[in-house]
Amino acid sequence: MSHPAARAILSFLFTALLAGQVLAAEINLSAAASLREVITALSGSYAKATGEVGFRTNFGASGALAKQIANGAPADIFLSANTEWMDYLKARGLIDKKSISPFAYNVLVFAGRPQSKVGGLQDVAKLERVAIGSPKSVPAGQYAIEALRRSGIEKKLENKLVMARDARECLVYAERGEVDGAFVYKTDVEEAGKGVKILFTVPQELYPRIVYPMGLTAEGVKKASAAAFFRFLQSGGAKSVIARHGFEVK
Repeated sequence: MSHPAARAILSFLFTALLAGQVLAAEINLSAAASLREVITALSGSYAKATGEVGFRTNFGASGALAKQIANGAPADIFLSANTEWMDYLKARGLIDKKSISPFAYNVLVFAGRPQSKVGGLQDVAKLERVAIGSPKSVPAGQYAIEALRRSGIEKKLENKLVMARDARECLVYAERGEVDGAFVYKTDVEEAGKGVKILFTVPQELYPRIVYPMGLTAEGVKKASAAAFFRFLQSGGAKSVIARHGFEVK
């Protein structure tokens, strides 16, 4: 075998080895649907900067993601839209308790078509169709139901609520005009197009503060690559990106 051929084969084997290392450094992220843009931005910039790690992302309702993880779905880092589903996994020994920390904070708003005249919760009570995330698995829906209950208009909206799989689906319904408005996160509307706008911000005293906790899973805590990315998510640089996407950070 000629020396050039030998060098070519060695080069191929070396490249294949590196590819295997990159694949081995793949990080599985499960994150609330409302974090799609910011997590995509953070993971993308991190992968580009390191050149040695790849990501598999799974976005959806926090409850659905937590149950997937409990049923064995691969996940190294879990980012929830409330503490309940983080606690759900913690109670089952599927999250490293010491790693749990706040990722970001958000605000609940009511959104709809720009021409809508809705200006507060009492106006919502007069509408025919209102979208919320299913309270069984979607934190935004849980926050909305709590706000409706505390404001005293929950019964007025009986049979008027349209349940969605997550907050983003609520916004899609509102953009299409399939509902008169939707309870979503402020950041959802900021990431949306011109077909929908914030009609009013739900008073904070009507629901618990929206915190997004993050944690390394029982599998993720064993992976150096996942632990390194988790530390990056806590850095000042990451927090600047999070804030640019409309979230509140400490």
